[in-house]
Amino acid sequence: MATLPLPPLPHGLSGLFKGLCPRMELRIDVQRPDETIESELDTLHRRLHTAADPLGACTTLPSQSPGLVWRHREADGEHYVYVEDTARGRLAGYTVFNRLVEVDRRTDPHVRAPHSRYAPDYQRRGIATAVYEWGLQQGFCLVSGVRQSAGAHGLWMALARDYELAAVRIDANKRVQQLPMPPTPGFFDALDTRLVLVGRDCRLADFTQPVDPGPHR
Repeated sequence: MATLPLPPLPHGLSGLFKGLCPRMELRIDVQRPDETIESELDTLHRRLHTAADPLGACTTLPSQSPGLVWRHREADGEHYVYVEDTARGRLAGYTVFNRLVEVDRRTDPHVRAPHSRYAPDYQRRGIATAVYEWGLQQGFCLVSGVRQSAGAHGLWMALARDYELAAVRIDANKRVQQLPMPPTPGFFDALDTRLVLVGRDCRLADFTQPVDPGPHR
């Protein structure tokens, strides 16, 4: 699947991504079937309006999406944002900010891995981007998944216009090592390398360390 065209980036970042994006194409995954998304969203919408269900206790967030209601819950340090179209009586989609089992305790409070599913009618409307921005404003540093859909890849590049973007490697000891930007050739061929969008009032130094170049020489 081809990578989406990237928007113009300020402060000289466009040159940086010339070396980054071709490597990332090897990591782009395929989209899941739309019918499985619709079925899942129907089930979640019913649960949101079932008083005895944990989803029925969601709080309402200020929505940045006109005509849509954002509902939020937290469970074991993970945050769920459900986007509801109340006028049509359906769930547009959701984003989960997951904890990462592959990082150590020092890193865990700072990072979350966002995963989203939105119905086709609500895709490409900037909803997921707005929800990710909410997470960044909460102080989460967002870590990309092992693979990204083409849409998610474009979303990350768009957010990199307003938030610091870094490349990292998660080593065998669950430590996060900060990589040089642009990354050196070969780093994005490995599945232990990720991108990080740095949230409000966060510093990479709070949870990263310089990369050990030894194994890669």
